Amino acid sequence: MIERKVNNNVESGVLNAKEIKEVLERNSVNLRESWGQNFLIDKNILEKIISFGNLSKKDTIIEVGPGLGALTFSLAKNTKRVIAVEKDKKLIPLLRENLLSRKNVDIVNQDILSLDLRKFNNYKLVGNIPYYITSPIIKKFLETENRPSLLLLTVQKEVAQRVCAKPPQMNLLAVSVQFFATAEVLAHISPASFYPPPSVTSSILRIIPYNKESVLGSDFQERFFSLVRAGFSHPRKQLKNNLALLNRESKDKVELKNIDTEEILKEAGINPERRAETLSIEEWKNLTKKIKK
Repeated sequence: MIERKVNNNVESGVLNAKEIKEVLERNSVNLRESWGQNFLIDKNILEKIISFGNLSKKDTIIEVGPGLGALTFSLAKNTKRVIAVEKDKKLIPLLRENLLSRKNVDIVNQDILSLDLRKFNNYKLVGNIPYYITSPIIKKFLETENRPSLLLLTVQKEVAQRVCAKPPQMNLLAVSVQFFATAEVLAHISPASFYPPPSVTSSILRIIPYNKESVLGSDFQERFFSLVRAGFSHPRKQLKNNLALLNRESKDKVELKNIDTEEILKEAGINPERRAETLSIEEWKNLTKKIKK
Protein backbone atom coordinates (compact mmCIF):
# COMPACT_ATOMS: atom_id res chain seq x y z
CA MET A 1 0.00 0.00 0.00
CA ILE A 2 1.05 3.62 -0.59
CA GLU A 3 0.45 6.27 2.02
CA ARG A 4 -0.52 9.35 0.02
CA LYS A 5 0.88 12.59 1.36
CA VAL A 6 -1.10 15.74 2.04
CA ASN A 7 0.48 19.12 1.44
CA ASN A 8 -1.57 22.23 2.22
CA ASN A 9 -4.68 20.02 2.15
CA VAL A 10 -4.04 19.04 -1.44
CA GLU A 11 -3.11 15.45 -2.14
CA SER A 12 0.17 14.88 -3.93
CA GLY A 13 1.24 11.80 -5.83
CA VAL A 14 4.95 12.58 -5.33
CA LEU A 15 6.91 10.38 -2.94
CA ASN A 16 10.49 11.06 -1.87
CA ALA A 17 13.33 8.59 -2.31
CA LYS A 18 12.97 7.10 1.18
CA GLU A 19 9.23 6.61 0.76
CA ILE A 20 9.61 4.99 -2.66
CA LYS A 21 12.25 2.62 -1.33
CA GLU A 22 10.00 1.64 1.60
CA VAL A 23 6.97 1.12 -0.64
CA LEU A 24 8.91 -1.08 -3.05
CA GLU A 25 10.45 -3.16 -0.25
CA ARG A 26 7.13 -3.54 1.57
CA ASN A 27 5.50 -4.83 -1.60
CA SER A 28 8.48 -6.97 -2.71
CA VAL A 29 8.92 -5.03 -5.94
CA ASN A 30 12.37 -5.12 -7.52
CA LEU A 31 13.06 -2.47 -10.13
CA ARG A 32 14.54 -3.59 -13.43
CA GLU A 33 17.50 -1.51 -14.51
CA SER A 34 17.07 -2.82 -18.04
CA TRP A 35 13.61 -1.20 -18.16
CA GLY A 36 14.93 2.22 -17.18
CA GLN A 37 12.72 2.51 -14.08
CA ASN A 38 13.58 5.85 -12.49
CA PHE A 39 10.81 7.62 -10.56
CA LEU A 40 10.49 11.40 -10.45
CA ILE A 41 10.84 12.80 -6.92
CA ASP A 42 11.39 16.51 -7.68
CA LYS A 43 8.14 18.48 -7.48
CA ASN A 44 9.68 21.49 -9.22
CA ILE A 45 10.50 19.38 -12.27
CA LEU A 46 7.03 17.89 -12.21
CA GLU A 47 5.51 21.38 -12.23
CA LYS A 48 7.73 22.33 -15.18
CA ILE A 49 6.55 19.34 -17.17
CA ILE A 50 2.91 20.22 -16.48
CA SER A 51 3.55 23.82 -17.49
CA PHE A 52 5.38 22.90 -20.70
CA GLY A 53 2.45 20.70 -21.74
CA ASN A 54 0.08 23.69 -21.92
CA LEU A 55 -2.59 21.38 -20.56
CA SER A 56 -6.32 22.00 -20.28
CA LYS A 57 -9.44 20.21 -19.07
CA LYS A 58 -10.16 19.30 -22.70
CA ASP A 59 -6.97 17.25 -23.09
CA THR A 60 -6.64 13.48 -23.25
CA ILE A 61 -3.18 12.24 -22.27
CA ILE A 62 -1.41 8.98 -22.99
CA GLU A 63 1.31 8.66 -20.36
CA VAL A 64 4.27 6.34 -20.91
CA GLY A 65 5.65 4.52 -17.88
CA PRO A 66 3.74 6.14 -14.99
CA GLY A 67 5.62 4.10 -12.40
CA LEU A 68 4.08 5.00 -9.03
CA GLY A 69 2.01 7.82 -10.49
CA ALA A 70 3.75 11.06 -9.47
CA LEU A 71 3.33 12.67 -12.89
CA THR A 72 0.04 10.82 -13.51
CA PHE A 73 -1.49 12.44 -10.43
CA SER A 74 -0.73 15.96 -11.66
CA LEU A 75 -1.73 15.17 -15.23
CA ALA A 76 -5.11 13.95 -13.99
CA LYS A 77 -5.64 17.14 -11.97
CA ASN A 78 -5.07 19.26 -15.06
CA THR A 79 -6.68 17.31 -17.90
CA LYS A 80 -9.87 15.53 -18.92
CA ARG A 81 -8.50 11.98 -19.10
CA VAL A 82 -5.21 10.11 -18.63
CA ILE A 83 -4.42 6.70 -20.11
CA ALA A 84 -1.46 5.53 -18.02
CA VAL A 85 0.41 2.74 -19.83
CA GLU A 86 2.64 0.76 -17.46
CA LYS A 87 4.55 -2.34 -18.55
CA ASP A 88 5.50 -3.64 -15.09
CA LYS A 89 2.52 -5.58 -13.73
CA LYS A 90 3.97 -5.50 -10.21
CA LEU A 91 3.56 -1.72 -10.14
CA ILE A 92 -0.10 -1.76 -11.18
CA PRO A 93 -1.60 -2.30 -7.67
CA LEU A 94 0.63 0.46 -6.25
CA LEU A 95 -0.25 2.78 -9.09
CA ARG A 96 -3.97 2.17 -8.54
CA GLU A 97 -3.57 2.86 -4.82
CA ASN A 98 -1.78 6.15 -5.41
CA LEU A 99 -4.47 7.28 -7.87
CA LEU A 100 -7.58 6.28 -5.94
CA SER A 101 -8.84 9.86 -5.79
CA ARG A 102 -8.33 10.41 -9.53
CA LYS A 103 -11.36 8.98 -11.31
CA ASN A 104 -10.25 10.16 -14.76
CA VAL A 105 -7.26 7.80 -15.01
CA ASP A 106 -7.34 4.55 -16.97
CA ILE A 107 -4.44 2.26 -16.08
CA VAL A 108 -3.27 -0.06 -18.83
CA ASN A 109 -0.81 -2.87 -18.10
CA GLN A 110 0.89 -3.07 -21.50
CA ASP A 111 4.08 -2.35 -23.38
CA ILE A 112 3.64 1.08 -24.97
CA LEU A 113 5.13 -0.23 -28.23
CA SER A 114 2.26 -2.71 -28.59
CA LEU A 115 -0.50 -0.20 -27.81
CA ASP A 116 -3.08 0.07 -30.61
CA LEU A 117 -3.27 3.79 -31.41
CA ARG A 118 -6.18 3.53 -33.83
CA LYS A 119 -8.70 3.97 -31.01
CA PHE A 120 -7.18 7.25 -29.82
CA ASN A 121 -7.76 10.69 -31.30
CA ASN A 122 -6.93 14.25 -30.25
CA TYR A 123 -4.44 13.30 -27.55
CA LYS A 124 -1.04 14.28 -26.19
CA LEU A 125 1.80 11.92 -25.30
CA VAL A 126 3.62 12.60 -22.03
CA GLY A 127 6.09 10.54 -20.08
CA ASN A 128 9.42 9.71 -18.55
CA ILE A 129 10.68 7.52 -21.38
CA PRO A 130 12.86 4.45 -20.77
CA TYR A 131 16.09 5.44 -22.48
CA TYR A 132 16.54 2.14 -24.28
CA ILE A 133 13.31 2.53 -26.27
CA THR A 134 13.26 6.31 -26.82
CA SER A 135 13.70 6.10 -30.60
CA PRO A 136 11.09 3.33 -31.13
CA ILE A 137 8.52 5.24 -29.08
CA ILE A 138 9.05 8.48 -30.98
CA LYS A 139 8.95 6.60 -34.28
CA LYS A 140 5.70 4.82 -33.33
CA PHE A 141 3.86 8.00 -32.43
CA LEU A 142 5.13 10.12 -35.31
CA GLU A 143 4.55 7.56 -38.03
CA THR A 144 1.04 6.59 -36.96
CA GLU A 145 -1.91 7.96 -38.93
CA ASN A 146 -3.39 9.71 -35.87
CA ARG A 147 -0.38 11.47 -34.40
CA PRO A 148 -0.60 13.17 -31.01
CA SER A 149 -0.77 16.96 -31.05
CA LEU A 150 2.21 17.02 -28.67
CA LEU A 151 4.95 14.73 -27.42
CA LEU A 152 6.40 15.92 -24.10
CA LEU A 153 9.07 13.45 -23.06
CA THR A 154 11.78 13.14 -20.44
CA VAL A 155 14.68 11.49 -22.24
CA GLN A 156 18.43 11.11 -21.99
CA LYS A 157 20.11 14.49 -22.61
CA GLU A 158 22.29 13.17 -25.42
CA VAL A 159 19.27 11.70 -27.21
CA ALA A 160 17.36 14.98 -26.91
CA GLN A 161 20.31 16.83 -28.41
CA ARG A 162 20.48 14.36 -31.30
CA VAL A 163 16.77 14.78 -32.01
CA CYS A 164 17.13 18.57 -32.16
CA ALA A 165 20.37 18.66 -34.17
CA LYS A 166 20.75 21.02 -37.11
CA PRO A 167 23.14 20.99 -40.09
CA PRO A 168 26.07 20.37 -40.14
CA GLN A 169 25.41 17.96 -37.25
CA MET A 170 22.30 16.18 -38.51
CA ASN A 171 21.83 12.47 -37.92
CA LEU A 172 19.32 9.81 -38.93
CA LEU A 173 17.23 10.26 -35.75
CA ALA A 174 17.05 14.04 -36.23
CA VAL A 175 15.89 13.67 -39.83
CA SER A 176 13.36 11.00 -38.86
CA VAL A 177 11.80 13.30 -36.24
CA GLN A 178 12.09 16.64 -38.02
CA PHE A 179 10.45 15.29 -41.18
CA PHE A 180 7.24 14.97 -39.13
CA ALA A 181 7.61 17.63 -36.44
CA THR A 182 9.46 20.47 -34.77
CA ALA A 183 11.55 19.58 -31.72
CA GLU A 184 13.17 21.53 -28.91
CA VAL A 185 14.87 20.91 -25.58
CA LEU A 186 13.11 22.83 -22.82
CA ALA A 187 15.12 21.97 -19.71
CA HIS A 188 17.70 19.59 -18.30
CA ILE A 189 17.15 17.38 -15.24
CA SER A 190 19.86 16.15 -12.90
CA PRO A 191 19.99 12.49 -11.84
CA ALA A 192 19.16 13.60 -8.27
CA SER A 193 15.60 14.39 -9.38
CA PHE A 194 14.89 10.66 -9.72
CA TYR A 195 14.91 7.54 -7.58
CA PRO A 196 16.93 5.57 -8.21
CA PRO A 197 19.11 8.23 -9.85
CA PRO A 198 20.01 7.34 -13.45
CA SER A 199 23.63 7.44 -14.55
CA VAL A 200 22.93 10.23 -17.06
CA THR A 201 21.43 13.71 -17.17
CA SER A 202 17.92 13.89 -18.60
CA SER A 203 16.16 16.52 -20.70
CA ILE A 204 12.57 17.56 -21.25
CA LEU A 205 11.96 17.27 -24.98
CA ARG A 206 8.96 18.84 -26.69
CA ILE A 207 7.98 17.57 -30.15
CA ILE A 208 5.08 19.19 -32.02
CA PRO A 209 3.94 17.23 -35.09
CA TYR A 210 2.96 19.05 -38.24
CA ASN A 211 -0.67 18.74 -39.25
CA LYS A 212 -1.57 15.90 -41.60
CA GLU A 213 -1.81 18.19 -44.60
CA SER A 214 1.82 19.28 -44.16
CA VAL A 215 3.27 15.75 -44.21
CA LEU A 216 3.75 14.28 -47.68
CA GLY A 217 2.20 10.90 -48.52
CA SER A 218 3.46 7.37 -47.95
CA ASP A 219 4.95 7.02 -51.45
CA PHE A 220 7.07 10.13 -50.95
CA GLN A 221 8.01 9.05 -47.41
CA GLU A 222 9.23 5.69 -48.70
CA ARG A 223 11.55 7.30 -51.24
CA PHE A 224 12.61 10.03 -48.80
CA PHE A 225 13.71 7.65 -46.06
CA SER A 226 15.33 5.26 -48.53
CA LEU A 227 17.58 8.10 -49.62
CA VAL A 228 18.20 9.30 -46.08
CA ARG A 229 19.18 5.83 -44.87
CA ALA A 230 21.53 5.48 -47.82
CA GLY A 231 23.01 8.90 -47.18
CA PHE A 232 23.83 8.07 -43.57
CA SER A 233 24.88 4.46 -44.23
CA HIS A 234 28.59 5.34 -44.36
CA PRO A 235 28.99 8.61 -42.43
CA ARG A 236 32.52 9.31 -43.67
CA LYS A 237 31.61 8.93 -47.32
CA GLN A 238 30.42 11.71 -49.58
CA LEU A 239 26.79 11.71 -50.68
CA LYS A 240 27.58 10.82 -54.29
CA ASN A 241 29.32 7.64 -53.12
CA ASN A 242 26.66 6.62 -50.58
CA LEU A 243 23.82 7.05 -53.05
CA ALA A 244 25.73 5.13 -55.72
CA LEU A 245 25.83 2.18 -53.31
CA LEU A 246 22.07 2.26 -52.66
CA ASN A 247 21.06 -0.59 -54.99
CA ARG A 248 23.91 -2.88 -54.04
CA GLU A 249 23.63 -2.58 -50.26
CA SER A 250 19.97 -1.84 -49.57
CA LYS A 251 16.62 -3.54 -49.97
CA ASP A 252 14.89 -0.17 -50.32
CA LYS A 253 12.83 0.44 -53.42
CA VAL A 254 14.41 3.61 -54.83
CA GLU A 255 15.80 2.86 -58.27
CA LEU A 256 19.15 4.51 -59.06
CA LYS A 257 20.74 2.05 -61.49
CA ASN A 258 20.33 4.29 -64.51
CA ILE A 259 20.79 7.58 -62.69
CA ASP A 260 23.94 9.65 -62.48
CA THR A 261 23.90 10.32 -58.72
CA GLU A 262 26.40 13.14 -58.98
CA GLU A 263 24.29 14.86 -61.61
CA ILE A 264 21.02 14.41 -59.70
CA LEU A 265 22.62 15.94 -56.61
CA LYS A 266 23.70 18.94 -58.64
CA GLU A 267 20.18 19.28 -60.06
CA ALA A 268 18.88 19.39 -56.49
CA GLY A 269 21.35 22.17 -55.68
CA ILE A 270 23.51 19.92 -53.49
CA ASN A 271 27.28 19.65 -53.83
CA PRO A 272 27.93 15.91 -54.48
CA GLU A 273 30.93 16.04 -52.15
CA ARG A 274 28.87 17.03 -49.13
CA ARG A 275 28.12 14.53 -46.36
CA ALA A 276 24.67 13.56 -45.11
CA GLU A 277 24.95 15.40 -41.79
CA THR A 278 25.20 18.75 -43.61
CA LEU A 279 21.83 18.47 -45.40
CA SER A 280 18.66 20.12 -44.14
CA ILE A 281 15.23 18.47 -44.24
CA GLU A 282 14.26 20.67 -47.18
CA GLU A 283 17.34 19.59 -49.13
CA TRP A 284 16.48 15.94 -48.56
CA LYS A 285 12.93 16.62 -49.74
CA ASN A 286 14.16 18.42 -52.83
CA LEU A 287 16.49 15.55 -53.64
CA THR A 288 13.63 13.05 -53.23
CA LYS A 289 11.51 15.02 -55.69
CA LYS A 290 14.28 14.81 -58.28
CA ILE A 291 14.41 11.02 -58.16
CA LYS A 292 11.54 9.02 -59.63
CA LYS A 293 10.75 5.41 -58.72
